[in-house]
Amino acid sequence: MKIHVIALSHKIEPWAQLAVDQFQKRFPNDWKLSIKELKPEDRSAGKPVDQILAKEAERIRAAIPAGARVVALDERGERHTSKALAEQLQKWHNSSETLCLLIGSADGLDDTLKQQCQGMWRLSDLTLPHALARVLLVEALYRAFSITIGHPYHRE
Repeated sequence: MKIHVIALSHKIEPWAQLAVDQFQKRFPNDWKLSIKELKPEDRSAGKPVDQILAKEAERIRAAIPAGARVVALDERGERHTSKALAEQLQKWHNSSETLCLLIGSADGLDDTLKQQCQGMWRLSDLTLPHALARVLLVEALYRAFSITIGHPYHRE
């Protein structure tokens, strides 16, 4: 299973990158996790937010691997427990699906893009800074993976 994260962000803080790198290293080759950073649109030009999000959505669509199952991270998305996420990821792993997770910019993701996704997940009821959301996502994916192999990282 390949898991791609497409994130619209400026370079994240070193502490967050270190955490992401540490979790990324823990995945085995058959659970390959890659992160592609896309630069957000310039917000200083006075363009309306919907136009900015539409431009960002074009770049996101171009970066999505062909045939991937696309899931947007959004505050209105579905809540998952670690075990439920593990079960879902295991199903996709067993069917050799490619998963692509989208993290939007400061204003989120374009509504049209979200409607085209096969799912929407929420990481938290809280508003999170981008760097923390990325760390939380990668940790959640690693935790789900560890559950699928019976690794003691996750405890009940």
